[in-house]
Amino acid sequence: MHRNFSIAIDGPSGAGKSTIAKLCAEKLGFLYVDTGAIYRTVGVAAKKAGLDSKDEPGMTTLLPGIVITMCHDENGLQRMILNGEDVTEDIRLPEISIYASDVSAMPAVRSFLLEMQRRLAETNNVIMDGRDIGTVVLPNADLKIFLTAAPEERAQRRYDELLLRGVSTTYEEVLRDIQYRDMNDSMRSTSPLRPAEGAEILDTTGNTLEQSFDLVCSLIEEKLFQ
Repeated sequence: MHRNFSIAIDGPSGAGKSTIAKLCAEKLGFLYVDTGAIYRTVGVAAKKAGLDSKDEPGMTTLLPGIVITMCHDENGLQRMILNGEDVTEDIRLPEISIYASDVSAMPAVRSFLLEMQRRLAETNNVIMDGRDIGTVVLPNADLKIFLTAAPEERAQRRYDELLLRGVSTTYEEVLRDIQYRDMNDSMRSTSPLRPAEGAEILDTTGNTLEQSFDLVCSLIEEKLFQ
């Protein structure tokens, strides 16, 4: 009987998880699941509802009315649908980064999304990236990778990405967001950001995207297919 493979890629904001995971999934024919986008979608829901990003009682009340689905467009891009509305562009706005970080610290939100994420892994070969994939969501993943880089380099990558999308911001603002998320993600009591037991830790500081992609692909090949 065919067994599905699962690869967990964790790491801080701007480490390149999403881009590299997506490219590796395309190469392997796996389903790519960007869990950060799912949390960002919850953040969009909170903002649309007029909630403060730290309003946990309000968020808990809001959750039962949230329906999140994913689809992939003709270019293979994962599109996020919130209650029937495509919010793929909205989730990448700088203010939503703060919402995503704050709501992801709430136990009710993490519990709400956990089953959705695990179900995807049970029914597909997946590469899933996020903050607690190897530690909480898929603790038995076939391969766990912790991808990181210096905060300044991660901020520059994210800043360049936002400029390409036409988002008006500054490098300093993006760096502040990165530092805020690093602190929030590492210090929260529920599922803090940390390398999973047995994870391969890859620091991509100074690497080009191609170098980081080759590094991750080589590791997957070595650990799963040899």
